[in-house]
Amino acid sequence: MSHLILATNDRAESRLRQTRLANVVLGLYPRFVWRKLPSEERLLTGLERRSAKHCNPGDHWLDDVCRGSLEGFGTRDVGLFELCAKFDSIEIWVDPLPNDQLVLVWLLDLLRPYKEITTKLSLVHTDDKVANYAPESVAKWKLPAFKVTDNHLVAASRAWRAHRAETPESCFDLLMTDLAILPRLRSALVAVLEASGQRDGTRCQRNGSAGFCERQAHRPEARLRGELASRCVRRKRRERCLARTGGIFVAAGAVGRSVVRQ
Repeated sequence: MSHLILATNDRAESRLRQTRLANVVLGLYPRFVWRKLPSEERLLTGLERRSAKHCNPGDHWLDDVCRGSLEGFGTRDVGLFELCAKFDSIEIWVDPLPNDQLVLVWLLDLLRPYKEITTKLSLVHTDDKVANYAPESVAKWKLPAFKVTDNHLVAASRAWRAHRAETPESCFDLLMTDLAILPRLRSALVAVLEASGQRDGTRCQRNGSAGFCERQAHRPEARLRGELASRCVRRKRRERCLARTGGIFVAAGAVGRSVVRQ
């Protein structure tokens, strides 16, 4: 049985490769926080088989991989989807940091149409950064590997769309939903929003929303927490109102018989 491990940062990739837990260990580590998001086209191009489009260092996802890392499974020119097809099982090892969580949802959203890959995909969630531990210690860990289901893929797609949205409203809305299937995602998104409130500046400098977007930088951390709490309260009140009125929500300030039907 051939086994591939995909890590969500370069230091975890290095540690996991030394554990010999898989035939091949590779990393996927674009930066999705504190900077402008790459376009979807650029991200996808970087994962394709190497071609004339990959003319600059860093253009191809395997540019930084050591020679010999893919021995028996291809060369450093291979594309991600082509490589995944060669393995019987694939694990994504995910550190708890915000960027790692965003790499996870991006990757799951990317792989969602490829059933031949997602059916052999599992997730390993770590409680701490893998790079903080010696390879010998990591090799002895008994972390559960969760088979990827449609629910994982749906949740990841929603999260990735929210992260790329023009305003942070989509991320606030996402935090009002059940994200338990991706257990580290909620805390990561909250950290992203809080960090954006601690940064100077008021203009968003990237094409996207929540990932440390400076659009909300004028909001202090307390205000961000307050907004999340207020949204929770409003949602609960609205749900109670709907339950009492049989699915008809009377809008605040409505005149006459104006209602919002669900």
